[in-house]
Amino acid sequence: MTKTLPLSTSDGENSPATGCFRSRRLPPLLLTMILGSCSSVPLTQSGTLQSYSQLGPVEGVMSKSRSFANSQVLLAATTVSISPTRLSPQAYSKLRDTKNGALVANVLDRSLCIDLSDKFRIVSPGEGADLNIQAVITDIVPTQKVAAGVSEAVTLGSSVVLPVGVPRLPIGLGGLAVEAEAVDPNGTQSAAIVWARGANSITTSPRMSEIGDAYGLASSFSDHFAQVLISGKKPEVLKLSIPSRQKLKSRLGGAPKYLACNAFGKGTGLAGAIGDVLGAPPSWTDQSETN
Repeated sequence: MTKTLPLSTSDGENSPATGCFRSRRLPPLLLTMILGSCSSVPLTQSGTLQSYSQLGPVEGVMSKSRSFANSQVLLAATTVSISPTRLSPQAYSKLRDTKNGALVANVLDRSLCIDLSDKFRIVSPGEGADLNIQAVITDIVPTQKVAAGVSEAVTLGSSVVLPVGVPRLPIGLGGLAVEAEAVDPNGTQSAAIVWARGANSITTSPRMSEIGDAYGLASSFSDHFAQVLISGKKPEVLKLSIPSRQKLKSRLGGAPKYLACNAFGKGTGLAGAIGDVLGAPPSWTDQSETN
C-alpha cells in the first residue's frame, strides 16, 4: 500500500486571520512583540489544486500551511519539471503594476529550481519527469511603499549610532499566499500545499515596492515546499543547515546546476543583497526575464 502522510504538528497554535503565530515554545516578551508586528494573510484556496481533501490541519511557526505528501513517490522520484507560477485574479487585482506580479512569480520559481537541484535533476516542462510542479500565487498583500521607506531610513540611521538597527515600523507590512502541487506522470497528486505568510517588523527587511515583502516571502515559500518534496515529509521547525555549493553559487548569480533553471534567470547575487540592505525595489536588482 502506498504510504501517504498528511503533514501536521501540534507544536503551535495559529490565528485564522494573521500570518503571525502563537507558540508555547516562545518567551512571552518575544511572542508579544511578534504578534503585534505582523501583517494579516489568511490561507487562501483558489481551486487550482486537483484535491484539497488530503491536506493536513493548519500548522506552522513563521508561516501557516496545510500540506500533503506521498512519501514513497517523492523519495523515489529523480526528475522534476517546474511550470511557471501563475497569479490568481485576486492576486493580480492587488497590484498596480502587473510586471511586479511576474517578478514575484519568477523569483518563486527560480528559488524552487535552485533548492530542488540539490536532489533532483531538473528538466523543462514537456520533457517528461517523475514530478511536475505547478504553483499559483493566490493572494498578495501589497507593501506600503512610503511606510517601507520610512522604516528603512530609520533602520539605516539608527545603525550609525547604535550597535544594531531598530526594528521595522509595524505598519504597511505585506504578505503572500501560495498553493502548489506536484503530480506524477499519470497526473496523480503526489504532494500539495496551501501556504500563507505575512511580513513582520522583526525579521523582514523593508523594500520600497508594492511587492517588497511578497518578493522576499516567495523564496520562503519555495524553501518550505522544496523541503517537503526532498524529504517526503513536513520540514522541521527552525532547522538550520549549511547551503550546498551549487545553491550558494546559483544564488550569488552563478549559472544554475541544470539548464532548465535558466528559464527563471540567474540569482541577483551581490546586487540583490545590497538592494535588500538599502530597501531598493526588487525591479532595480532583479533584471531576469519574467513570464
